[in-house]
Amino acid sequence: MHQKIKVLFRHRSMEMGGVERVLIDLLENLPRDLFDITFFLTLNQGELRSEIPKDINIITFQKGKEDMSNNKLVRTVQLVKRNLTLLFYRKNPKLLYKNIIKKDFDIEIAPTYAEFENILASSLQSKKIAWFHTDVSYDPNQKRVLNRINNLKKFDWVIFGSKQTRDIIKDLYNIEYPKSCVIYNAIKINEARKKAEEFPVNYDVHPVFSSMGRLHSRKNYHTLMNIHKKLLDEGFSHSIAVIGGGNEMDNLKKQAKELNVEKTFLLLDTQTNPYPYIKNSDYFVLPSESESYPLTIGEVMGLNIPIISTNVGGIPEMIDHNIDGYLVNPDENSIYEGMKLFLTNSEIPNKIKNNSEKTIDKFDNQKIYDDVTEVFLSQYQNKQ
Repeated sequence: MHQKIKVLFRHRSMEMGGVERVLIDLLENLPRDLFDITFFLTLNQGELRSEIPKDINIITFQKGKEDMSNNKLVRTVQLVKRNLTLLFYRKNPKLLYKNIIKKDFDIEIAPTYAEFENILASSLQSKKIAWFHTDVSYDPNQKRVLNRINNLKKFDWVIFGSKQTRDIIKDLYNIEYPKSCVIYNAIKINEARKKAEEFPVNYDVHPVFSSMGRLHSRKNYHTLMNIHKKLLDEGFSHSIAVIGGGNEMDNLKKQAKELNVEKTFLLLDTQTNPYPYIKNSDYFVLPSESESYPLTIGEVMGLNIPIISTNVGGIPEMIDHNIDGYLVNPDENSIYEGMKLFLTNSEIPNKIKNNSEKTIDKFDNQKIYDDVTEVFLSQYQNKQ
């Protein structure tokens, strides 16, 4: 093949998150001899924007908040102008391609549902591929769910982040996607191990349960805090360290104050390198009500920290219960019982710790990159 396949990824911004980490990893590992890759970033903002590989063509559309004025009035004007510009081009996608993107592409990628409508509105004669990472069973907004799963049908190909993500749509809505496949997210265990050694972290109260995720209501941290308080009241000394920022931060701070657990339920906000905080904890807990195929699970296994996780989304495809992790239902009592078990029976977390050393080989990153490459190649060939 003489001519490289021109691929466009579109994404909103690069705040620290699972999808953003998956994107960076893909951009780093897709073969350059086959693909000429362009990354269109709607907002040039987020901690991870500096980690986009330097040999990728980047088109940034609007200025990020980091680059705006510190003057409150000027900043407000800048944000209003930005929002009006985004609205104009959302309503006029042909002009976006003509005035801003200015290139033709063979394949266009929507890495999340937030980009579905943008890619489907593209005026290019490209093959359009969607990634879908969301467990639709936990979204109470049926109109939104139906819009997303119907939009998926309009793509030339859909990549699901776990088997459960695809199966649950069939189970609940009897909708199948013949033009689709399941490709797991790559998990960079060696990189997590290396970063975990970069600086020391000391906690005042052990044992420590670490946790990592965006502070969103479905991540269930409000429930985790109630469990923490209950365990403390029952005499089980421990602390919890949560790494991640998000719109629930103020609510969680308020809850911690009301429960008087501010010194033991640590809200550490977003960390560019979260791994030393996990490595220096005793256990890891993931209390989410919904997930797809969280990278963190594989990384924590690689750091040899025993995991308690809710059995949602693709997590049972990653963890063998009571072998290399401990699965619980996503309700307060089940998570409480799991944490209490770790605090009272050291045999179980020790067994999980020993087993996780052996089982991390199940995460085969090269196969993932090869599978994505194969999807892109076959879509390009179908276009010819």
